[in-house]
Amino acid sequence: MERVVVLEARKASIGDGTEVRRLLPQRALRTAGAWCFLDHYGPDDVSRGAGMQVPPHPHIGLQTVSWLFDGHVLHRDSLGSQQLIRPGELNLMTSGRGVAHSEESPRGRPATLHGLQLWIALPDAERFTEPGFAHHASLPVLHDGDATVTVVVGEYLGERSPAVVYSPLAGFEVAVPEGARFTLTTRPDFEYAVVAADGPATVAGAHIEPGRLAYLAPGLFGVPLTPDESRRDPARFFVLGGKPFTEQLVMWWNFVARTSGEITQARDDWQAGRFAPVRGYPGDPLPAPELPVARLLPR
Repeated sequence: MERVVVLEARKASIGDGTEVRRLLPQRALRTAGAWCFLDHYGPDDVSRGAGMQVPPHPHIGLQTVSWLFDGHVLHRDSLGSQQLIRPGELNLMTSGRGVAHSEESPRGRPATLHGLQLWIALPDAERFTEPGFAHHASLPVLHDGDATVTVVVGEYLGERSPAVVYSPLAGFEVAVPEGARFTLTTRPDFEYAVVAADGPATVAGAHIEPGRLAYLAPGLFGVPLTPDESRRDPARFFVLGGKPFTEQLVMWWNFVARTSGEITQARDDWQAGRFAPVRGYPGDPLPAPELPVARLLPR
């Protein structure tokens, strides 16, 4: 694969039909480090109607990372957690052997909703761990030249996120002022993928915008992140990174596994009500779709 590759998102819908730009997984790129799923949604006007409504649904074998650029989302899960998330805060749920959760736009919310939903594949040694949930209201924020870097996952220039993950990973929100030229310090043993949150920008010389993902292979000590010259406001990026994930995955619906049998069992458990319920969500759980022949997703 070339050093910088730009990939197009495909449109998908979640929950009540909220449209998202699905950037991972793709045929050409299954994972970026252990990051195995990335939806970018919004900015959406949620001032009228119900806003985002994602009914209770199950997960196995992964961690979910919820990150907002604008707006509020209310998380509930089968562990009894109920947590509002705002921009600059992190919700991190570890599914382990199995958990269910829902997400919804709360009452009294801001008019705009804009964010990312990400998954991290758990390594084989950790994927049957007990489920858990953590909310981090305060994350390290540092100034590197003209840019502001929020350390969501991993470490940057000596500042480390409190988020507990199980693979060598990085996840940063980076804000670069208009007209500035900034190079993000990177690890040469990591591969990276970069999202432009809210407008055109350049990543290591490649043009991206919402709906495009820039992938960078290992071997780099820095990645230039530059707002488009036409911009009159700062550019926000989200940067994913990690050591290449070499384990083979089977991914279907909301499950990350290693065999088709594990997928079938998880679906059967959900349909039979063997996952703990999510209390308080004003609606029914999502039924599992019909199970096709599971496909192995090799690196």
